[in-house]
Amino acid sequence: MHPTGEQFDLVSGPTRAVVTEVGAGLRALDVDGRARVETFDVSEAPPMGAGGVLVPWPNRIAGGAFSWRGREYHLEVTEAARGNAIHGLLRRRPWTVVERAEDSVRLAADVDAASGWPGPLHVETTYTVSPTGLAVTHALTNTGDGDVPAGVGTHPYVRAGDAAPADCTLTVAADRVVDTDEHMIPTGVRAVTPDEDLREGRRVGDLALDTCFGADPGADGTLGVLTAPDGRATALWGDASFRWVMVFTPDDLGGRGRAVAVEPMTCPADAANSGTDLHVVAPGETWTVRWGIRDAEPAGAGPSGEAR
Repeated sequence: MHPTGEQFDLVSGPTRAVVTEVGAGLRALDVDGRARVETFDVSEAPPMGAGGVLVPWPNRIAGGAFSWRGREYHLEVTEAARGNAIHGLLRRRPWTVVERAEDSVRLAADVDAASGWPGPLHVETTYTVSPTGLAVTHALTNTGDGDVPAGVGTHPYVRAGDAAPADCTLTVAADRVVDTDEHMIPTGVRAVTPDEDLREGRRVGDLALDTCFGADPGADGTLGVLTAPDGRATALWGDASFRWVMVFTPDDLGGRGRAVAVEPMTCPADAANSGTDLHVVAPGETWTVRWGIRDAEPAGAGPSGEAR
């Protein structure tokens, strides 16, 4: 058995993706044979969260503790160095196949009350490839009888083909930045300074970021674009629920060298305590969010991952 379980190959024209059973993660995506995300070998565990689905919260919860509707909740501290619960509950669990086609797969997993989260959520994640990229839908259904808080994030490391990420230019549609303490827990949100502003693009090799930004995307929902020196580009988009984006530029991604993660999130770190953009799912309600990755070269490509 591979560390990430069964592998699901999706194909549509020149686009190929590989989705994993464990964590419902994105292990590979290429268009015309050019990588759009960092991949890893099937014999490996995902390095530094690569491709993970972060539910029912993205990023961190301070001390793994929070209160909801007057009750205290305690989660496993999974980031021991900083004393936080990080990246949700489902990225290391096997998911179940609900529906499978040549160009898509829908996987499901459940968050139960025994996990330390307030109430049950049934989560379904659908990956669909098209000739121009990938679209991902997350649907969270409250199967209990009380309100349940929730957030969604993902952890793709983007690539622009075979260009070294350090030599590429990163553009991020964000006008605010989140300040944090030594535990990476937010202390405030403010406007970006000129040195922090990525809206005009910066060379990845000149960046050292593990930083959350407040998103300010355009009409097509583009959150970030990675552009190779020859002009080839990969864009990451999200729907209106993705109001935050984490940018992480590790010097070495599991022996692969410099990398850049552009992580769409519906809420910032520690939203379970601050309440910032924390979504409340009512009993019987399904909350659906969408994001994706597309080749940024074709003119008029929109948030569906298909050319308009």
